[in-house]
Amino acid sequence: MTKIAITAASGKLGGEIVKATGLVMGQENVVGLARTPVRAAHLGVEVRKGDYNNLAELESSLLGIDKLLLVSGMDAPDKRIGQHRNVIAAAKAAGVTKIVYTSVQGADEGTTFSPVIQSNRQTEQDVRNSGLQWVIGRNGIYIEPDVDYIETYQQAGEITNCAGEGKCGYTTRSELAYAYTRMLTEDKHNGEIYNLHGEAITQSELAGYLNWAFGTQLNYRAMTIEDYRCDRMAELGEFMGTVIAGIYEGIHDGKADNPSDFSAAAGRKHQSWRDYFMGLKQMS
Repeated sequence: MTKIAITAASGKLGGEIVKATGLVMGQENVVGLARTPVRAAHLGVEVRKGDYNNLAELESSLLGIDKLLLVSGMDAPDKRIGQHRNVIAAAKAAGVTKIVYTSVQGADEGTTFSPVIQSNRQTEQDVRNSGLQWVIGRNGIYIEPDVDYIETYQQAGEITNCAGEGKCGYTTRSELAYAYTRMLTEDKHNGEIYNLHGEAITQSELAGYLNWAFGTQLNYRAMTIEDYRCDRMAELGEFMGTVIAGIYEGIHDGKADNPSDFSAAAGRKHQSWRDYFMGLKQMS
């Protein structure tokens, strides 16, 4: 039986993909890789050590694995390329036959998020040049952080960022997990690059959905790119603040409003935002 390994299994996206793949393949055929395995023990699958900085450890952990899902790392862009190359090299040495990579959409240049995009594009190239079968997903922006931020938004009475009227192709981790399971297990996806997101919406539309689900009365107020960057850096620090500001600058510039390939990857349409927020409304 095919054995599938998923990196960053202790993270939110990796964990969702482990669960979704286990439902299709059986948990006994799924292996989670995590830098700290105990943090992924709750997933109900075998968990092995998987530190992107440790090539020898990765090679050992990938023995017996047929297909690998590489979740993009969270380190600084200049470090991520080498870390991802370690995973690719270990996969080849261990006899893995297929690698699926979770990349991201965004502006290749011109924003403070562009260095992250550029590092992902380099890993995409490395995956394509690996000699293995491959599939690449370019994730839309997760909508869950906005949902998790609802109390902060409510206290402020508004959503503020620099996206303006730009549309954003949001997605959810559970929808991505569904698509990546198909990309891992179905050979028809080999050699494809997919944009993975649902219907693109504006920040004002997002505020409307949040108001409907949670009974809030939020408005959206656009900030200048520079003001928003300073705001995010003050709260989150220089690195993360500039990354977040760059994401919204990309939305402003139309770089998050791309054609979606979700149906081709998943075999069904992405969940509608009305259905997603209806579920939240019923729980709230």
